[in-house]
Amino acid sequence: MKTQLHGIGMTSQRTRERMVDRLRKEGIRDEVVLGVMASIPRHIFVDEALAHRAYEDGSLPLMMGQTISQPYIVARMSELLRTGGKLDKVLEVGTGCGYQTTILSRLAREVYSIERIAPLLDKARQHLRELRILNVRLKHGDGHVGIPEAAPFDAIMLTAAATHVPQALLQQLTIGGRMVLPLGINEQFLWLIERHADGFVETKLEPVRFVPLVSGTA
Repeated sequence: MKTQLHGIGMTSQRTRERMVDRLRKEGIRDEVVLGVMASIPRHIFVDEALAHRAYEDGSLPLMMGQTISQPYIVARMSELLRTGGKLDKVLEVGTGCGYQTTILSRLAREVYSIERIAPLLDKARQHLRELRILNVRLKHGDGHVGIPEAAPFDAIMLTAAATHVPQALLQQLTIGGRMVLPLGINEQFLWLIERHADGFVETKLEPVRFVPLVSGTA
């Protein structure tokens, strides 16, 4: 177990440090985010056959047509959400394999994460258990709905592309809070939404490619 978590060869700590050096060159500036990414064994979240590719800058396939986002996107979205300060209570829409969830767990006091695909959520739960992550609450459900019973959140992250900003999620964002999400169908862009007392401010960022945010559960 210890060898699997720490990694050897292409999954070693040295490989993670090379990944972080690359992220710095690609423009990631938040050293707290980079430090967390250096400490998390990304290779345990992917298929064993793909473990040697875990620290490359590309997305990798998961079960049921889902993907684990490339390290740059994970770092970029985490940096945008954190904006240089400690996060309190975060909602993640799209748990996936639990890698981004784990990154958020090291950046926030408390993380709530919702996933529509039950077998994927089971895998994420197993990974979090392996890493002894205790400040994450997982839920099987429709990401469009969010987790209203745990709201409000000071930060919300979507890890699947929505066609529009779900109104329910906007209402679960506290005043002063930030939401980061990919939007679009054929063309997708990363957006930052900030909630102020008098409304929302939306900022369009760089082009991205995510799996679609799908309604319902599986």
